[in-house]
Amino acid sequence: MNSVKRTWGMARGVLDRATIYLPIILTAAVALGTYWLVRNAPKLLEPVAKVAPTHEPDYFMRDFVIKNFLPNGDLRSELHGTEGRHYPDTDTMEVDQVRLRSVSPEGLVTRATANRGLSNSDGSEIQLFGNAIVIRDPAVAPNGAPLPRLEFRGDFLHAYVDTERVTSNKPVTLIRGTDQFTGDTLDYDNLSGVANLNGRVRGVLIPSAAIGAAPARKR
Repeated sequence: MNSVKRTWGMARGVLDRATIYLPIILTAAVALGTYWLVRNAPKLLEPVAKVAPTHEPDYFMRDFVIKNFLPNGDLRSELHGTEGRHYPDTDTMEVDQVRLRSVSPEGLVTRATANRGLSNSDGSEIQLFGNAIVIRDPAVAPNGAPLPRLEFRGDFLHAYVDTERVTSNKPVTLIRGTDQFTGDTLDYDNLSGVANLNGRVRGVLIPSAAIGAAPARKR
């Protein structure tokens, strides 16, 4: 009987000691569980620094037409090409076998062609490379004066659609009606009607009275 009492007393002692340390054991278990959860939880996405866009096309177009319109709905310009490549870093469009047709608010029609073109995002500027030609069709000015046909030819031409300018830092041929001029550089402003040719400038002028003049008949 005494042995049973001793055994029960020892068990109660162990239980009492375990009860004293139970909060510590539970706290340690919670801490270990929290540590395990932190280590195994998925990591938050770290902020990624923006990478500057490279000069690589982000999309292509083939046998396409891009049209721009004025606020009133009238056609401002249309750009044709066999293939176009858009570059996001400069927001430009490179076009093979480019063809451009633009109409000014006064109704003047300008056409341009080249082996390759480089247009800005809104089509207000286009650089023409290789066999570049810009032609403004003949028209009538608001004051009723006739405007002769204008043609620009060169290996490079830079056309500004909105401001109606044509520039080049390379040799250019300018044909106005029947007159022809050549120069090493060009800056033409259609609004003022002034063409600045620099370098080795040459010109051939044909008097309008001589055009279509019929030979006098002998009596």
